[in-house]
Amino acid sequence: MASERDVRARLQRAGQEHLLRFCAELAPGPRAALLAELEALEPEALREHCQRAAAACACPPGPEPGLAARLRPLPPERVGSASRCDPETRRLWEEEGFHQIALSKVAVLLLAGGQGTRLGVSYPKGMYQVGLPSGKSLYQLQAERIRRVEQLASERSGTQCAIPWYIMTSEFTLEPTARFFKEHDFFHLDPNSVIMFEQRMLPAVTFDGRAILEKKDKVAMAPDGNGGLYRALSDHQILEDMERRGVEFVHVYCVDNILVRLADPVFVGFCVLRGADCGAKVVEKASPEEPVGVVCQVDGVPQVVEYSEISPETARLRGPDGSLLYHLGNICNHFFTRGFLWAVVSEFEPLLKPHVAVKKVPYVDEEGNLVKPLKPNGIKLEKFVFDVFPFAKNFVAFEVSREEEFSPLKNAASAAGDNPTTTRRALLLQHYRWALQAGAHFLDACGARLPELPSLPSSGEPPAICEISPLVSYSGEALEAYLQGREFPSPLILDENRARALQP
Repeated sequence: MASERDVRARLQRAGQEHLLRFCAELAPGPRAALLAELEALEPEALREHCQRAAAACACPPGPEPGLAARLRPLPPERVGSASRCDPETRRLWEEEGFHQIALSKVAVLLLAGGQGTRLGVSYPKGMYQVGLPSGKSLYQLQAERIRRVEQLASERSGTQCAIPWYIMTSEFTLEPTARFFKEHDFFHLDPNSVIMFEQRMLPAVTFDGRAILEKKDKVAMAPDGNGGLYRALSDHQILEDMERRGVEFVHVYCVDNILVRLADPVFVGFCVLRGADCGAKVVEKASPEEPVGVVCQVDGVPQVVEYSEISPETARLRGPDGSLLYHLGNICNHFFTRGFLWAVVSEFEPLLKPHVAVKKVPYVDEEGNLVKPLKPNGIKLEKFVFDVFPFAKNFVAFEVSREEEFSPLKNAASAAGDNPTTTRRALLLQHYRWALQAGAHFLDACGARLPELPSLPSSGEPPAICEISPLVSYSGEALEAYLQGREFPSPLILDENRARALQP
């Protein structure tokens, strides 16, 4: 380990020597921990990071001047749709996706996010239970979808296949996530196919470019955003691991979408048959004001423009058919070829521009007292996973139904939307629709058959509670054998055991 003198010299080169101002009063253990943390910070990179944070924060917020004139919707030939295509085209996409999965050429990569602070919990968000009758966590739902799609691909091909599951965590979430998976026996996945790795951490910085001490012996650090994926792929040789396993296509997604279809064969097949190196699933924006980024073109290049960067006037523009001109909402659900990820890691990652997040960062003042600020006092720089879209040679977007594929868990129960209640309802409504489509009938508390509504609400409670295990059905398929023509009281919990009992 480097000496205090060596570390101080490195910090002087970075202009951040103040980080050692309490070093002399620390006990040997905390002092060694602080020196080890500071030794890992490369001086030139630290100086550049702090200067870049201060400069970025100084830029005025809001839409970039002249951006509206440079925006264009994606050309129609770059956009596919799961709902507006003809059945034969969809079948071909799905068939191709299953074919690639059966060859073990498809991996999924989870951007596991940080702790569930906004949900009011201190553990990783993937461990959260939204209140389903089964009590399943987000991680369990996702693991079971992987198992089911592996099974479907194997049944079609007559061969065994594996979908590696790469999970990017942060310094704060790696250990509890690994422990959770071990406690749950990896949800019956092969542990060798579940690969966890950490993204980098970056110092939080004051508005005048000074790294922040959160304790006398610790720098305030934060994950470098989901766009930190690309450095993490390099740091942990993940692409080399994919190559050894024969993986060619990677489905990347965020942990918080309870409806996410991992390794979706329709999406994978669409991208492969289009020859895409990079693709994004999208949903139609619910309104011009919805706070989601828009997948579009800027100066003819595909990218995501954040909702805060688009003026209200531009957001409200409509096309000839009356729909929003910029309607393709980004849901952090992406397809990449391994070759494209190699190019990003080896060539394009240094070109990604960081985004500014102004936060309330606890710190120690000049007297060494802990201060919890009441208003934002620090800058956290982060990169976004979609920042690589402009480097794609053949980018495509794939529009899917919000009701079927997107309900994010962002907020605590007290919030108006994207909370445990809305996500639970979204999944239970989906499963109720699937059951009706498979020919099931539901009974009320008195045993009378519930009327089948011509259309179901997109929100609110379903008329009956129905939860279908992903191990029984991935996307609503093959439920007729268990449900057709049968009556069920609420709740119906269709897990593997119940399915076996119902099978003729």
